[in-house]
Amino acid sequence: MSEPCPRTSYADNAWQGTCRVEENVRVARDTYRLRLACPEIAQRILPGQFLMLRLTAGNDPLLGRPLALYDVYSHCDSSPDAVQVVYLVVGKMTTLLAEIKPGATIDAWGPLGNGFEARPTEHLVMVAGGIGQTPFPAVARECLGLHCYGEPRRQVPRAKKVTLCYGVRSSEYLAGVDDFERLGVEVHVSTDDGSAGHHGLVTDVARSVIERSDAACRMVCCGPEPMLAATAELARELNVPCEVSLERAMACGIGACFSCVAKVRDPSGNWTYRRTCIEGPVFDAAGVEF
Repeated sequence: MSEPCPRTSYADNAWQGTCRVEENVRVARDTYRLRLACPEIAQRILPGQFLMLRLTAGNDPLLGRPLALYDVYSHCDSSPDAVQVVYLVVGKMTTLLAEIKPGATIDAWGPLGNGFEARPTEHLVMVAGGIGQTPFPAVARECLGLHCYGEPRRQVPRAKKVTLCYGVRSSEYLAGVDDFERLGVEVHVSTDDGSAGHHGLVTDVARSVIERSDAACRMVCCGPEPMLAATAELARELNVPCEVSLERAMACGIGACFSCVAKVRDPSGNWTYRRTCIEGPVFDAAGVEF
């Protein structure tokens, strides 16, 4: 019987320890970018993987929270020595996290889960909803040949073009658009209220981008589950390969508690439960039961 997920995704390959906060800055409404000094994770993590964070002081909240890699950071031209995550303030943990100042410490473990596949791509179309843009700076950097991730460093054929289709409630929630544009990513924005970009669904923007593209497209997607389901249906309709990064509440992040399971179909068409923390969070969109 084959393994349900690559051995590199198992939590026994993760590092766990206490990290120093280097930066915790507001980048949009209720949205912050956190940078942690942690070379042990920064040098090994892949685009699409995540880490678990837990407040060092106190036991409320008791459990950690999963946050996707935004990108790694290097203080000089050597190997990366810090990791960055972007989070939205929605509950007790993130409310307390937003109050943390540089110099404080946070417990972390990672890298966890599997990342987006390293495959040749002519035109990569990244589809993000809400806070779902967070995995994509690293994905874009890798596909544009600007950085090699992992240990050993994995090599990814350079894409001809990378596009971000990014949908939020209103313009005040747009976070990191400048980061993508500096990388050379083409950015298309949509908002529910029409305050920026296309007034409507981000999947409408993605459809337009793909139908106008003169190259073979591949999609990656992260965001609210209804948007993931709509993107998966769009990919099926347009016959475009698509990977989705699922957002699930996690208690442990290491596959022990089975609190983050998702229904996923195997090649024979039968469905089973897969743990998002180690067999995800990235899955082939065609196999996910939304």
